[in-house]
Amino acid sequence: MTNKTIVNTQVDLTKVKPYGDTMNDGMVQMAFTLPVPYGEEASEAAKQLMKKMGFEEPAVVYSKDMGGGFTFFTMYGKCQHTVDFTAIKVTKVDVDVMDRVECQQYIEDNIKREVVIVGACTGTDAHTVGIDAIMNMKGFHGHFGLERYKGIRAVNMGSQVPNEVLIAKAIEEKADAILVSQIVTQKDVHIANMTNLVELMEAEGIRDKVILVCGGPRISHELAQELGFDAGFGAHSYAEDVASYVLTELVKRNKAAQK
Repeated sequence: MTNKTIVNTQVDLTKVKPYGDTMNDGMVQMAFTLPVPYGEEASEAAKQLMKKMGFEEPAVVYSKDMGGGFTFFTMYGKCQHTVDFTAIKVTKVDVDVMDRVECQQYIEDNIKREVVIVGACTGTDAHTVGIDAIMNMKGFHGHFGLERYKGIRAVNMGSQVPNEVLIAKAIEEKADAILVSQIVTQKDVHIANMTNLVELMEAEGIRDKVILVCGGPRISHELAQELGFDAGFGAHSYAEDVASYVLTELVKRNKAAQK
């Protein structure tokens, strides 16, 4: 099933700007903290900063003394810039998303065996929320994880898993796909870790034999492919998004191998 895209035909998509109370008013709400003491001077600094950002009629709607010479602001302002929405091209995973039941039926009709998916949050990253949202039976926000999918054996290795250990587990389980979650991304540590994983898989001779997928708040499909992964899923991705891609990609590869 695919989500319908609703386009407002009353909008000039070549000149899109923020919407607040009325169309094209450009109203924006923004929050930030300045390293200055609370007071009228701080508010004036915040408004001047908004003007330098290109906002007209900047207004402080809320400010709070954070202590230690810091002040927090909630600001309003009018954006005068527009963007040509029709010219935007985004590299993204192109797949018709199936729900859990449809994925199960797809496996039964097209793969006819158990699909093995091994997942982990790798490197020094100690967060399990991302990989659990995709893998665990309870999933996240009403979207059940892969453990609940009939026909999929989901092996969740948790967090802080060394790349070498993940690869060894994938080989042991004869995995069809490896899922990598990266939450901690300070100083681009996720890029170094993901690059290392690809290099180790190539050294083991299994890179072309396994579907390699990554996900996380700062992950995009474009970045994933640049680093040698097959697909990348960013924020607001769920188990059905990942499952739909892995299953259809698996069938596609199997058909190509039979030719």
